[in-house]
Amino acid sequence: MASFSVIADVSVTLQRLLDATLTPLGVSALLHDLSKQVPTNPPVLTVFLYEVSEDVASRNRPDTRRLVGPNAIEFERAPMALLLKYLITPWSGDAATDHRILGRAMQELYDNALLEGVQLQGSLANTNDTLKITITPLSMDERTKVWYAVQRTYRLSSAYEVRVVNLDSNRRETHPPVREYHRQTGTLVQEVSR
Repeated sequence: MASFSVIADVSVTLQRLLDATLTPLGVSALLHDLSKQVPTNPPVLTVFLYEVSEDVASRNRPDTRRLVGPNAIEFERAPMALLLKYLITPWSGDAATDHRILGRAMQELYDNALLEGVQLQGSLANTNDTLKITITPLSMDERTKVWYAVQRTYRLSSAYEVRVVNLDSNRRETHPPVREYHRQTGTLVQEVSR
């Protein structure tokens, strides 16, 4: 069950995946909002969540129904399907080192384009959820807007999308089952016996 912490859990999953591959190179992966100075000694790779939106390809999934007793059916709203967008940025103070850090991070995200099971953190750990990581082409104008929004000068970076992140609904309703129905001139009328 993916609770309200699912967004943070996905971010931590990415950060730990990247940190594990970069630590042997003397680089740390950090979750960062880019609002403060980023240290460059030792070098770091920032994981910046810059947008959360609904994944339109997964919208309008049906609610689930479950029999919870002889006289009750529980209706559970389908989870909201989220699309998370990240900016991955190396910070070392040296352009060639930045290129190597970004290259290694991109290699790791490519090799682990599908994350599941024990790779996931928090409420996602050991669930049936699978996260798909894809590189996202951003135009120079789109990249500039992201950097302008955080009031920073443009830096070498790569954008990624993570989907489908399921945010479970808290809305559940229990109703008695329909015992009879009557059809009248093409209109469905339900009578519920209680």
